[in-house]
Amino acid sequence: MSTDQSLVFIIDDDPSMRASIESLVRSVGHTAQSFASTREFMLSELPEVSGCLVLDVRLPGQSGLEFQQELARSDVHFPVIFITGHGDVPMSVSAMKAGAIEFLTKPFRDQDLLDAIHRGLEIDRDRKAEAVMLAELRQRYKSLTPREREVMPLVASGWLNKQIAAELDLSDITVKVHRAQVMRKMEAKSLPDLVRFSDKLALATQKR
Repeated sequence: MSTDQSLVFIIDDDPSMRASIESLVRSVGHTAQSFASTREFMLSELPEVSGCLVLDVRLPGQSGLEFQQELARSDVHFPVIFITGHGDVPMSVSAMKAGAIEFLTKPFRDQDLLDAIHRGLEIDRDRKAEAVMLAELRQRYKSLTPREREVMPLVASGWLNKQIAAELDLSDITVKVHRAQVMRKMEAKSLPDLVRFSDKLALATQKR
């Protein structure tokens, strides 16, 4: 399978484990980079591609669980797959509550790891696509006039033109013009489109 523009990061202090996972990952067409420590990973230049992180729980110095928390604080959002030879239920619960997508105990089945990696990459692709879409919506929103920004959440909340006109002290004709401009500038083909865009921008109206 072709998996261009995706990368699997492996952090494990065991060289043989790193090599084994890297070989497995590459055997199904993914690109992989491996690191002996979390510090080594953080000092590397991370490419702008979809990715996921295969992370050993027990590492010299900072543990994998502590590193998971550091990633969140650093605004690094790669999906995390934990692997460990010393796992227990409280540890796995803690990892999953913090957002890990899988917790595998060594020795694990190759297919279990690959399944988790595929899921992690899909999650990250969706996250990046959502971020791109949100950035585009924000640019479209910035193109609206102040009056159009007042009209948009009212339209998205289902207000009729006459209700908007009364609320903003405008004529029905003026509201129709603003409404059309909002739809055009936001590239909304329908009212449900505009509602979805408004929700994503957290611009839903406060009142009816």
